Amino acid sequence: MKIDIITLFPEMLEGFLGTSMLKRAVVGEHVAFRLINPRDFATDKHRITDDRPFGGGPGMIMKPEPLTAAVESVQTESSRVILLSPSGAPFNQPTAQRLADPVAHLIFICGHYEGVDERVIELLVDEEISIGDYVLTNGALAAAVVSDALVRLLPGVLGGGEEATVNESYTTGLLDYPQYTRPPEFRDKKVPEVLLSGDHAAIEKWRYQHAWARTEQRRPDLLKSNPQKGENNT
Repeated sequence: MKIDIITLFPEMLEGFLGTSMLKRAVVGEHVAFRLINPRDFATDKHRITDDRPFGGGPGMIMKPEPLTAAVESVQTESSRVILLSPSGAPFNQPTAQRLADPVAHLIFICGHYEGVDERVIELLVDEEISIGDYVLTNGALAAAVVSDALVRLLPGVLGGGEEATVNESYTTGLLDYPQYTRPPEFRDKKVPEVLLSGDHAAIEKWRYQHAWARTEQRRPDLLKSNPQKGENNT
């Protein structure tokens, strides 16, 4: 997978993309990142990339010329251009799974200030994505979130094989069940006996029931696509 990120603040992402799982994915050649600064494509002596909005209003708008030139410098016929914007469709696990193609070339445009000139969207953007119903200072943080969610789904990136990304929150339609590790007792709190029993069928049933109960309590909206009650799972 190739991911190009168009951002005015590439330094915000350099450390993140060079750390932990993402670094291992790069070293293992599962993904290649490029950070492109549209300021490098501004043609005036001050390298201006934003201006006041027509019609008035607060804030500044990213100008179309340098942003378009930055995208087109890396765009190919197979590229998919994605604008990270509060106005985009909500980003979720099904979207991550759809975009996590090992041979894909994704170009993320990071919005800044009050947004980008609408003509950039009309000319270049294939889809808009939002990581939540809130506003950030810039889209670089959103690019980091989406990149992490996609790369971890690529084959071979995570240890444990395909199972590592199959049975987890949102992939199953439920939140994850409670997890425990050693020691079996900590500050008078014990690991549930069933998890120590070695009875795999009982463990799976317990996990499903607790995942369902947790989802019902915290995210009942998710149960619309997973109506089967936890106690019915055998």
